[in-house]
Amino acid sequence: MTTTTIPQKEPYVLELEPGTYYWCCCGLSSNQPFCDGSHSTTDLKPVRFQIEEKKVVPLCGCKQTGNQPFCNGTHAKL
Repeated sequence: MTTTTIPQKEPYVLELEPGTYYWCCCGLSSNQPFCDGSHSTTDLKPVRFQIEEKKVVPLCGCKQTGNQPFCNGTHAKL
């Protein structure tokens, strides 16, 4: 099992338009918090999620959340 890299210890708070997104779960993407394919060197896969209406969402930056791809406050314990 590959361990994740922690790009930042706080969420990425973004306003997203409706659509399909792919959240980076490996922490290697240069396009955080979204996947850029860097996971290809790991056994991890990005998390696909849908946004139905324009809204602000907190996407996990530490990659340790129990509610992927959304922040659940786990970063405060790191």
